[in-house]
Amino acid sequence: MTTLVLTAHGSRDPRSAANTHAIAGHLRRVAPEFTVRAAFCEHSTPSLRDVLDTSSSGPTIVVPFLLASAYHARIDIPGVIAQCGAAVQVAPTLGEDDRLVQVLGERLTAAGASRFDPELGVVVVAVGSSHAAANARTARVATPLSRGTRWAGVEVAFATQGPSVPEAVERLKARGATRLMIAPWFLAHGRITDGIAAYAQRAGIAMAEPLGAHRLVAATVLDRVEAALNAGHAAA
Repeated sequence: MTTLVLTAHGSRDPRSAANTHAIAGHLRRVAPEFTVRAAFCEHSTPSLRDVLDTSSSGPTIVVPFLLASAYHARIDIPGVIAQCGAAVQVAPTLGEDDRLVQVLGERLTAAGASRFDPELGVVVVAVGSSHAAANARTARVATPLSRGTRWAGVEVAFATQGPSVPEAVERLKARGATRLMIAPWFLAHGRITDGIAAYAQRAGIAMAEPLGAHRLVAATVLDRVEAALNAGHAAA
């Protein structure tokens, strides 16, 4: 059987690993033709190195459980694979998939957002990267998220880079937004989202839940697996 190694960032916050394991469990149920294992780049266990060292001799696909193609996807994961000498395929990151944007919209609706509210401004908050191209791709989320709404606007902010959440809030107010909501572009809760939530509470701004263990997140993962398999067949 082909082994899928769902490889997440890792966090000292157990909620993050729990979400990764929940998606891995979903994949086992809907795709029993694969052996699914969870791994982490840092903080959480098992590490990617440990999983690769103990994987069976069959085909292995490392699936970055990451939204952006930033440091972990571009440098960390390939580096671990090279050091292990493992013959594996690497799937693309999840990226700005329309299914994930749909989940983000559902989280906003569950938090009280109306698509027909012309005074609502939405701040999509991602972690951010020193890799400018990754941030630019993340910023594309604003267009499909706002499509079909009457919102005053959608701004994308970053927790570790600029523009910051307060800067995005001011931009939305300048565009006429009188009601605001924060939509975390994160797979799970963790220390960074806790910091964003603390800001939102101080500012009196409602905040939606992260993407979480949604079936469409798992579907996006399987789509990336299919892309890796197709690439492998084309190269054969």
